[in-house]
Amino acid sequence: MKNTSPKPAAAEQLPQFTVNTPTGGSLSLGGNTNGWQLLIVYRGRHCGRCKPYLTQVESMQKRWNDAGISVVAISADITEYGWTFPVGCDLDEATMHSLGLYVSDPLTPDETNRRFSEPAVFCLRTDGTVQIAAISNGPSARPDLEALLDGMIFTIENEKPARGTVSP
Repeated sequence: MKNTSPKPAAAEQLPQFTVNTPTGGSLSLGGNTNGWQLLIVYRGRHCGRCKPYLTQVESMQKRWNDAGISVVAISADITEYGWTFPVGCDLDEATMHSLGLYVSDPLTPDETNRRFSEPAVFCLRTDGTVQIAAISNGPSARPDLEALLDGMIFTIENEKPARGTVSP
């Protein structure tokens, strides 16, 4: 089936949505973020590439926070690894599509028991608008976190606008 989900537009707000947390609470995301935010969408516990990526995020979290950027991660999983940054889980398929994510079926029942989104990274401005969107259709394509942090520090310090805003 063809993926027809529209992708979030640069310089526009992500749609507002709510996800559960592993502790039984909820996170409200999208809309006005009241600060710069790195929103990471990960495939889930079944993905061998997600844990090392999020481990790197965890090790860099203080640097992201020192740059004035909060870190949040979300997935369709109903559990998580125990990170110290906020984690939303049980992301529903309708929200995946509203965020323009690529959605996959598990290849085997051993992989996971539900559809899941492929990875994505959104850097959101203080007003919740998209500064950077990196939406992948597979686990191997993810932004380099060191380069992304360096670029975001430059963007914030130099008040750079979102790029990629020209439409046909």
